[in-house]
Formats: sequence, structure tokens, C-alpha cells
Amino acid sequence: MQLGSTGIQLLSETRAYAIFARDNLIALVERTAEGYGSIGGTGVWTERGLAYLIWRDGQAWLAGKGFEFQATDEQVAAVRRFSEDLKAASPAIQSQARPASP
Repeated sequence: MQLGSTGIQLLSETRAYAIFARDNLIALVERTAEGYGSIGGTGVWTERGLAYLIWRDGQAWLAGKGFEFQATDEQVAAVRRFSEDLKAASPAIQSQARPASP
């Protein structure tokens, strides 16, 4: 499933979560009995693995298990755009949701 013109795609689903992605950005979305619920934080696939945007002393960093590096302005903007687009697409996600299996 692709969410309209956002370029965001549903990659996979489990009973508890759905994984949505665009380019190297990824987010988990909770699955509920009614369909989809809360949207988790956006991660960035890097050469070293999955990293999340964190802020330390006013500086943006991408941090993963065992590594971190300073995020570029472009990476910060991409994470924000993806998160905003996924949130804006939430009604479309809900309309296409399949309830989680018990």
C-alpha cells in the first residue's frame, strides 16, 4: 500500500505494529483492534544500522546501537518531513487499516 503522493509505503505488518517507510526513513505504527494507533518515532537506515534523531546541547545527532554521528540539516529536514507526512496521511492509513488479529 502506498499513501497517495507521499511516497510512503507500508512495508510489513505484525499483530502489534505496521512498518511504513520512504527512502531511508522508517516508522512503526501501532496496530489496534480498530486499525492503526500511535505513530512511533522516525528512524533513519544508515550504513551502520537504524538510527534515531536525538538532540544534545542544541545539536542534532543520529544515534543507533553502538554508534552516533552528527546529523546534517538535510537529514533533520527529511526526518521532519516524513514524520509530518505520515501524520497527515493518518486518515488514509485509518481508512485502509485492517484490525489487528487477536
